[in-house]
Amino acid sequence: MHNCHNDSAKVVSAKAIAVLASLLLMVGVTSCSQPAQQAPQQATANNSADEVLTATDPLLFVDPLIGTDGKGKTYPGATVPYGMVQLSPDNGRTGWDWIAGYFYPDTIIAGFSHTHLSGTGAGDLYDISFMPLRLPLKREKTDGGPAAGTLVSSFSHQQEQAQAGYYQVYLPDYRVNVELTAGLRTGYQRYRFDEIQAANSAPLIRLDLGYSRNWDKTTASAIRIIDAYSIEGYRYSSGWAPKQKVYFYTKFSKPISSLQWQLACDTEQLQADGSLSTVELSAAAKQQQGVAVALLLQFATAHRDITVRTALSSVSSDNARQNLLAEGEALSFDEVKQQAQQAWRTELSQVQVTASRDNLIQFYTALYHSALAPRVFADSDGRFLGPDGQVHQRTDHTHHDFFSLWDTFRALHPWKTLFNPERNQQQLLSLLDHAEISGLLPVWNFQGNETDMMLGYHAVPVLVDNYLKGHLTSKQPQELGDKILQLAVKSAKQQAFGLQSYQQLGYVPYAERKWNVALTLEYAYDDWAIARLAEHLGKTDIAAEFRARSQNYHQHFDTTTGFMRAKDGAGKFRMPFDPNAYHPEDYCEANAWQYSFFVPHDVPGLIALYGGPAAFTAKLDQMFSTAQLISSQTSASQTSSAQPLPEWISGYIGQYVHGNEPSHHVPYLYQYAGKPAKTQALVRRIMHELYSTKPDGLAGNEDAGQMSAWYLFSALGFYPVDPVSGEYVLGSPEVHQAILQLGNGKQLTVKALNQSPQHLYVKAVTFNGTPVTGFTISHQQLMQGGELIFTMSEQAP
Repeated sequence: MHNCHNDSAKVVSAKAIAVLASLLLMVGVTSCSQPAQQAPQQATANNSADEVLTATDPLLFVDPLIGTDGKGKTYPGATVPYGMVQLSPDNGRTGWDWIAGYFYPDTIIAGFSHTHLSGTGAGDLYDISFMPLRLPLKREKTDGGPAAGTLVSSFSHQQEQAQAGYYQVYLPDYRVNVELTAGLRTGYQRYRFDEIQAANSAPLIRLDLGYSRNWDKTTASAIRIIDAYSIEGYRYSSGWAPKQKVYFYTKFSKPISSLQWQLACDTEQLQADGSLSTVELSAAAKQQQGVAVALLLQFATAHRDITVRTALSSVSSDNARQNLLAEGEALSFDEVKQQAQQAWRTELSQVQVTASRDNLIQFYTALYHSALAPRVFADSDGRFLGPDGQVHQRTDHTHHDFFSLWDTFRALHPWKTLFNPERNQQQLLSLLDHAEISGLLPVWNFQGNETDMMLGYHAVPVLVDNYLKGHLTSKQPQELGDKILQLAVKSAKQQAFGLQSYQQLGYVPYAERKWNVALTLEYAYDDWAIARLAEHLGKTDIAAEFRARSQNYHQHFDTTTGFMRAKDGAGKFRMPFDPNAYHPEDYCEANAWQYSFFVPHDVPGLIALYGGPAAFTAKLDQMFSTAQLISSQTSASQTSSAQPLPEWISGYIGQYVHGNEPSHHVPYLYQYAGKPAKTQALVRRIMHELYSTKPDGLAGNEDAGQMSAWYLFSALGFYPVDPVSGEYVLGSPEVHQAILQLGNGKQLTVKALNQSPQHLYVKAVTFNGTPVTGFTISHQQLMQGGELIFTMSEQAP
C-alpha cells in the first residue's frame, strides 16, 4: 500500500466463467454480444467448493476479477507474465477505489488503456486509451473527467469475463463486443460491432491521449497518421513517476475512412443530420501535437470486425513498431490469445496443487498476481529509458521496472527464488542497472523514474537474499558480491532521509522526520542484510559495523509500555502516547502495534526485551485481541495528531493488520516463543477469513504481488520471516498437496496428511523421511527436492 510519499525517499468466479462458456456452446450463441467460448477441458464446473481436486490446467482456476472490488486495487485486463502491456478497462473516474482504473461495483466503461498498476495505493498510468463507439455517443459526468462529460458505455458483469491473458466485455450502448489479449510488449483488441440497420451506424474508434485520472496528468502528446492502417505517437505524463514517456505504434485490420481531430476535452462535432463531421483520410491533416490530443476514427459500415494492435516503448515510436514486428505483426487475435494463455499456463504450471476448488482458485490467482511485477521495460533491442532521462541499452539481460520494494522484499522476491532463476536474475540485474545509471540502488522505481516512494533501502535485502542463495551468478562471484556490498553501504551511509541522525544517534528523532520509528526499524533490518553479505564476503569490519547498526531497534523500545515509540533528539519518548491510534508522523501506514514487532532479523532479541517467551506471547495475544480504534471513539491520551487508522488500512484481527505489509510476518512469531499452535491457527484463520474467491477477496492492496506471495508461502506451510536468513518458519499448510518444479531442475512435493478445514494443527513434519524437530526449514534443504510432509490434526500439539 502506498499512500505515504517519501520526499526522502455479484461474483464472476472461474466456476461461473466455465458455466457461462458451457451454456453458450449448448445454445449455439455466436453473436458479437456473447461470443462462444471454448469449453473447459477439465470438468470442474460442477464440483463442490469442498471437493478436493488436482489442477491439471491451472488457467481454469485463475480469476483476474479477484481484487477488483474492496481494497485489492487490481485490474482485470489482459497481460502476459511480467509483460510491459497491461491492457484493461477503465471506468473513467478518479478516486481511491479507481486506483487501478477499474472498480468492480461500477457500471460504466470509458476506455481500454495499455498500462496499469497492480494493487498499489497510487493511481497512475492509463496510457494510450482506446474506445470503440457508435452514434449516438453517450457522455456522463465522472469525477476527474472533462467538464463536458466522459464518453462511456454501460456494461454488465453478466456480459463480461476475465481470464489469464484475455478479457471480454459487451458495450450495449454502442452494440459492440470488446476482446482484449496481449503479447509481451503489445496489446491486441478485437471489436465486433453488431449489424444494425440504422443511419449513422458506422464503427468509430477514439484514441484519447489526454485521458488521465487520479495522480496522472498528461503533459504532452502527439499522433501521426502513417497510412490508412497505421498510426503512431507518444504520451508524456507526470504523476507518481514525474517524467513518464510512452511511445506507441498501432495497426488496424481495416482501413480508416475518415477522421476528426480533437483535444481530449472536446466534444465531437456533428452535422445537422446528426452524423459525425469528419474529414476524408486523404484530405485530413496527418499529424497533431498538443498537451492532450485525441483522434476520432471512422470506418466503413461494412467493417464490423476490427482488430487494433498496439505496441509500446519508452524509447521511440519506431522502437514500438519494432516491438510489434518482433512479436509477429501478422498474427491474428486468436493466435496472440493462444500464445498469451500458453505463456500463463507455463508460468503457473511451476506448481501443481491439489486442494479444494476455492483454494485452487485462491492459489492460482495469487500465483497469477505474483507474476505481474516486476515487469519488462526494455524494448526488443534492449533499449529503455533510464532514471537519468536518457536511453540505455542492455543486451545480456532484459531490463525490468516497477519494483515495489517496501512491499515485495518481504515475500514476493523470496518466492521468486524458488523458480525460474534466469528470469529472476534479469530482474535482479535491473536493480543494478538502476544503480549504475543513477548512482544509487532504487527505493521504488517505476516507468524509468525513481519515485522515492516509501522508506528504507530494501533493494539491499532483495539482492543479498538472492546472492546468498546463488541466484545472482557471475563468472566473478566475489567481484559481483563486492559490487552489491559497495552499493548497499552507499545507500546506508547517505546523509538524507534521516540517515544522518540514524548514524549519529542510532535512531531517527521525531523532530527530524515523519515515520521516524518506521525508518529506524526498517533501516536496522536492511543493515542486518548488509552485515550478512559482508560476513559472507569476509569483510569482517563492515560486518561488525552493520551488525551493530542492526541492533538499533533497541533505541525505540519502551520497556514501560512494551511498544516501539518515537523519541526526541535527547532520547525522551514523545508524549502523549496511544498505541491504538494512528500516528502518521511516527509510523508509516501503521500504528505502534503494527510496527513494534518489526524486528524480523532478531526475534530472540525482541523476546528478551519483553522479558521472555511468556511475556512476548502475552503481548502478541493482546495484539490479536485489542479492538481497533474507529473514528467515533476517542481515548484519554488521544490528541489531534493521534487518529484512527485510515480506511485504506484494512484486514484486521484485533490490532493485527493483514491488509498492509509491516506486520505480515507477525503470526509466525509465536513459533519463536514456543507456541506453534498459535501460529498454525492464525495463519489458517487469515487464509480463511482474509482471502476469498470473490471480487473483494483481498483484505488490502495487492501491492504488486506481496499480498499474494504471503498466501502462496502460507498455503504451502512455511514463510520467510527474515528473507536474508535463508530460513523459512513453519506454519500450517492449506493445500492437500503441491508439487513445485524448482528452478534447479529438481522437484519438491509438499503434502498435508489428514488435511481438512478443521485440522489446523501440525502434529509432525518430516523432510525426506527425517523428522523436522525445530520450527524452521532452510531454503538450501528445500532446493534439494524431495518431500516435505505435514501430518495434520484437529488437536493442538
